[in-house]
Amino acid sequence: MSSSPVLAVAGDLLEDVIVWGNGVQKHATDNPARIFRTRGGSAANVAAIAAALMPVRFIGKVGNDASGDSLGAGLTELGVDVRLQRGGSTGTVVILVDPSGERTMYPDRAAAAEMDAIDPAWLDGVNWLHLPMYGFETAQTRRALLALTATAHARGISVSIDVSSVSLLEHLGAEEAPRLIAEINPAVIFANADEAAHLEMDSWPHVAGRTLILKRGASAVLVQSDVENFEVAVTPVTDVKDSTGAGDSFAAGYLSQAILGASTRTCVETGATVAAQVLQNPGATLLAHAVKAD
Repeated sequence: MSSSPVLAVAGDLLEDVIVWGNGVQKHATDNPARIFRTRGGSAANVAAIAAALMPVRFIGKVGNDASGDSLGAGLTELGVDVRLQRGGSTGTVVILVDPSGERTMYPDRAAAAEMDAIDPAWLDGVNWLHLPMYGFETAQTRRALLALTATAHARGISVSIDVSSVSLLEHLGAEEAPRLIAEINPAVIFANADEAAHLEMDSWPHVAGRTLILKRGASAVLVQSDVENFEVAVTPVTDVKDSTGAGDSFAAGYLSQAILGASTRTCVETGATVAAQVLQNPGATLLAHAVKAD
């Protein structure tokens, strides 16, 4: 194991089927498109992109099938230390991308939603654990990830979460989502404006040692904690083709600096730089060697 700090990311590894339409969708007829098949899953995206910046371990579950073999091997080729449970069928997400780059997703998480108890040894040598909240959708994976989080805290491993999705928050419920976040007890929370509004984060009390990173598209990123509140401007990307994976890329860039103890401002600036590099690509397909932090 490298002597450098190690990031572990736990959650989904899926196949993304990305559809770039050539114009306004026409109902009940053919719609010309470009279609891409890529690695997906928020956790896997973070791990793949972060692997260009630091040592990374991925923890998840895929099916006993060729897709699971290929996705696991692809992460390994990027330098990720891959720890996989196997069983069932590998999940797939169909992503429809409109001309503005915004996407609509149809996930079938399959095996990823059936993760069992995770071997605590998979956290050996880890300094930071990142958890997209997609992994908390089902009761089974929720139990597994909460146990992993408890192990991380007991070992002094920093924990971060990405709120992930308004529809996920709606699924969890108005009371359960905040309760889960409190139990996870993250040092850093990543959320976009819609997610923060849904959770009414403005009314949350500040927790010592916790930082909220509020992403607002092309607008400045808002940083809030018990000791500092400020904005960090981001450079707008003028030709956005696909926003898939941008939030995951931001998290990867941010965590590459946070794990080294950099200032929050530096972490945000690096996250924004890395995220900008994926906005003109189909999904989170950016190759590891192409990711660079300024």
